[in-house]
Amino acid sequence: MTIKNSNLWLSFVLITAALAACSEEHQSSPMPVTQNHGHQADVDAQAPHDGGESIQSSVVVDLKKAPGLDEMIPKLLSKQLISVGETHTNYGHHLNQLEIIRRIYKEFPGIAIGMEMFQQPYQSQLDAFIKGDLSERQLLEESGWYKRWGYDYRLYRPLLDFAQKNHIPVVALNISTEMKERVSEVGLDGLGEEERQQLPAEIDRSDNAYEQRLREIYEQHPQMKKENFDRFVDVQLLWDESMAAQAAAWLQAHPAKKMVLLAGTGHLIFGSGIPDRVTRRTPVESAIVLPADGLEVTREIADFVIYPPIATLPGAGLMGLFLEDADNGVKISGLGSNSSAAKAGVKQDDVIQMLNGKKIVTLGDIKIELLDKPPGEEVSLGVSRKGMLWGDEMQEFTFELGGF
Repeated sequence: MTIKNSNLWLSFVLITAALAACSEEHQSSPMPVTQNHGHQADVDAQAPHDGGESIQSSVVVDLKKAPGLDEMIPKLLSKQLISVGETHTNYGHHLNQLEIIRRIYKEFPGIAIGMEMFQQPYQSQLDAFIKGDLSERQLLEESGWYKRWGYDYRLYRPLLDFAQKNHIPVVALNISTEMKERVSEVGLDGLGEEERQQLPAEIDRSDNAYEQRLREIYEQHPQMKKENFDRFVDVQLLWDESMAAQAAAWLQAHPAKKMVLLAGTGHLIFGSGIPDRVTRRTPVESAIVLPADGLEVTREIADFVIYPPIATLPGAGLMGLFLEDADNGVKISGLGSNSSAAKAGVKQDDVIQMLNGKKIVTLGDIKIELLDKPPGEEVSLGVSRKGMLWGDEMQEFTFELGGF
């Protein structure tokens, strides 16, 4: 792990609740999106701005006096649901999440960690991992991490290691990939009765600002057909309502405990994705913490925004291959320009069968095997290759991983 500007580790925390009339509560009814997204969101649009009138609603934040985590944690400890956002690929965001969890756990050990990254059907695998009955590799294999989530597990490893070490329950929040794909295909109204039984009992469509933000995201992708927007909203509603229902159920079953909920910023911003849908189900005190980098910070966006440390993971060792799942292994669909595997003799259309003596069935198997391999480490790759006369031939290649 490399951390730059380590003085940022304690982070600047801007209390947006203080910006909103010094209120420490997240408002469950967000302002209309037109008010939140403008640079002058709090100024009357009809007021003259010719320099002759004082604008009293502007807010100044003195960054030199901005509070740190020591000031924020006591405020979070008064809440039962603490939602902490992330950009999935930003390691600094995950380090901030871990530090918040560490500090809350130190003062109040009765917590669970709710994670968007795991899907509900794999809760038993998570439970077994926390108990120490399942290894890290088994967790990744049996939960389908690289098929269902896909991001580098090393980004989340410190969080899960801390949870396992301290026996902190981890709650799988997400709906299954299969159900999301099904709703994307037919919409919520197209589901059969048996499929509906897998959905939350209530899916609320009344938040117009939430839908407007989704429309803005959707329209940034011109390749998407406008008539499919309703289907897009259905999937997002299913996603957020399912995670909220799962979190609410845990909080209802453990009224004396707290949940730190980890999800992408888009599911938390303004509270209208997951948090407000949790509090609609169960009236818990809630707070939202979002990473400030990359955000246009406006009133009501969250209760706190936090600047993360600038951190990067160690470089990963890579073969320099473009891969895709095939019926009989993992097919090499292309070769990188500086591919160490290609230099060793691996060719396009070869099908990977073995890696370091382990059988390869899916692309996830390769990612798990290479998880902690640095550039320069030697690996052996077994492939099947179509022969000129006698069918497929098995070939093995040994080479050092590159750093791409």
